[in-house]
Amino acid sequence: MVAISIATVPAFVRLSRAATYQVMSLGYVEAARVSGTPRLAIAWRHVLPNIAPVLGVQASVSFGIAILAEAGLSYLGLGSGPDAPTWGRMLREAQDNLFNAPALALWPGLAIAIATMGFNLLGDGLRDLLDPA
Repeated sequence: MVAISIATVPAFVRLSRAATYQVMSLGYVEAARVSGTPRLAIAWRHVLPNIAPVLGVQASVSFGIAILAEAGLSYLGLGSGPDAPTWGRMLREAQDNLFNAPALALWPGLAIAIATMGFNLLGDGLRDLLDPA
C-alpha cells in the first residue's frame, strides 16, 4: 500500500499546482496580496478551501484505483505477506477450485467490483455536489 500511495503522489501534486494557480489568478486573491495579507494566510483562507473539493474527488477516485492495484498485485503474489488475507489472494486461491466451488471466487470478485465502483461513484457525486457549473 505504501508503494501504491507513493505512485499516486505526482497526480495529486499536479492537480494541486494547477488548481492553486487558477485560484491565485482570481481577483480577490490578488486584492488580498496587494493589501499586504501574508502568503500563509492567503493559502489558508483562500487557496486551500477552493482546492479541497478537487483534491477530495481525486482522492476518492484514487482509492478505487488503489484497491484494483492492490488486488492485482496480491493476485500475482506480489502483495503483502502470505498471512494477510487480501481480495486478490482470495481470488488466486479460489482459482484452483473454480469449478467445484465458484462462490469462493464470486465474493472477493464482487467485493473488489463494489468497492471500486462505490469509490468512483462517490467521486462522481462529490464532483456534482461541489462543482455547480
